[in-house]
Amino acid sequence: MKVLHIIPSVAKVRGGPSQAVIEMVTALRSQGVDAEIVTTNDNGKELLDVPLNKQTTQLEEYGNVPIRFFPRFSPNINAVREFAYSGALTTWLWQHITEYNIIHVHAIFSYTSTVAMAIARIKNIPYINRPLGQLCEWSLQQSQLRKQIYLNVIERSNLLHSQSLHFTAEQEKEEFHQLGLNIPNFVLPHGVHIPTIIPNAQEQLHKILQIPDHIPIILFMSRIHPKKGLEYLIPALGKLKTADFALAIAGSGEPDYVNHIQDLLAEHQISDRTYWVGFVQGETKNLYLQGVDLFALTSHSENFGIAAIEALASGTPVLVTDGVAIAPMVKKQDLGYVTKLEIEAITSTIQRFLASAQVAKQKGDRAQQYIAEHYSWAKIADSLMNIYTKYAKL
Repeated sequence: MKVLHIIPSVAKVRGGPSQAVIEMVTALRSQGVDAEIVTTNDNGKELLDVPLNKQTTQLEEYGNVPIRFFPRFSPNINAVREFAYSGALTTWLWQHITEYNIIHVHAIFSYTSTVAMAIARIKNIPYINRPLGQLCEWSLQQSQLRKQIYLNVIERSNLLHSQSLHFTAEQEKEEFHQLGLNIPNFVLPHGVHIPTIIPNAQEQLHKILQIPDHIPIILFMSRIHPKKGLEYLIPALGKLKTADFALAIAGSGEPDYVNHIQDLLAEHQISDRTYWVGFVQGETKNLYLQGVDLFALTSHSENFGIAAIEALASGTPVLVTDGVAIAPMVKKQDLGYVTKLEIEAITSTIQRFLASAQVAKQKGDRAQQYIAEHYSWAKIADSLMNIYTKYAKL
C-alpha cells in the first residue's frame, strides 16, 4: 500500500504536528507501509535549507523518511506567506497523486492541504484529514471572519468529501460536532517514544542549571506563542512569592513575543528564578523531561499536547489546563493536575503540587506505565494500517 502524507510544513518552528507526521511515517514504514511525505520548505518567516523538487531520504533531522520539499511562495506579507502557496507542489500533486492508494492530509486553512484535498477529489483518490485542532472553538475564533468564509466557501466541501476525519483526542471530536458537519471520523492519538531512563536525571539537571537540589523545577516546553498561555502561568507563579521553585522555559518563538514574555517575567518578579534554555532535542530534551519535577502546559487550546505526553512517558507529572485535549485522560488516570485557564486556579494547583512532592512523584510513576501501554507508536501505526485498509483504493 502506498500512502502519501501531506502537510504545509515539517519545520520545528511549527511545533508538535510537524514532529508527529515524521514519527507517524517512520512507524508506518517500520511495519511495511510504503509511506512518504510531501511538504513545503516553510520555516515561519524563513525557509528551510533543504533539497527542493525531489525526494530525499538522507535528512536525519527529518527522520530519514522519504520526503519531498517544494518551494513556498514567500512575500513579505504575513497572511500570504502563512498560507504556504506552492505552485510546484500543485503541479507535482496533479501529476502523481494517482500513484497512491490513500492520501493523509494534515491541517486545513492552508493552501497545501486545501489543494491536496481538491486534487484528490478530482482524481478520485480517497483521503482522510487530520485537522490539527483547527476545527476547535478557540482556533476558529482566531481570524474568525476569514476562517468562516474559507470554511464555508472552500474547505467545507473538501471535508465533506473526505473518507474520514482524524482526531487525536475525544475532546477535539466533541468540539468538532458543534459545527454540525456530518462527516465520518475516528479518534487515534499520537504515539510517543518511550525514552531510555537517564540515571540521576534530576541531579544532573540541577547541576547543569546550578539550582540547589531542594528546589523543584517546573518546565514549560513548547512554542513560545500566545496560544500557549504563558500570560497565565507567569502571573500565577508570581503570586508564590515565598515558595521555592525554578521555571525552565524550553522553546522558541517570534522575537517580539519572546521579548514580551521576558517583560512579563520581570513584571512579576520571577526573572531571577527563570532559566531560558532555548529549543532542545535529543538527549538534552530527554534530560529536561526526566529531570524536572512538573511539566506545565497552560494552553488556551491543544488538540492533543505532544510535549505533555512526552513528559508523562518520561515519568514526570503534568499540569494542564482544560483546553488541552488530553486533560480528561490526565484527570481520569490521575497522572497530574488539571486546572482552569485562570491565574488564581493555576496558582492554587501549583501550591498543591509544591505541598506534596511524594504525591506528585506517584502520579509520574503511574504516568510512565500508562503511556507505555497505550501510546506506543507500534500500537498507533497498527491502528492506522487498519484504517487505511478500510478506505484505500486498492
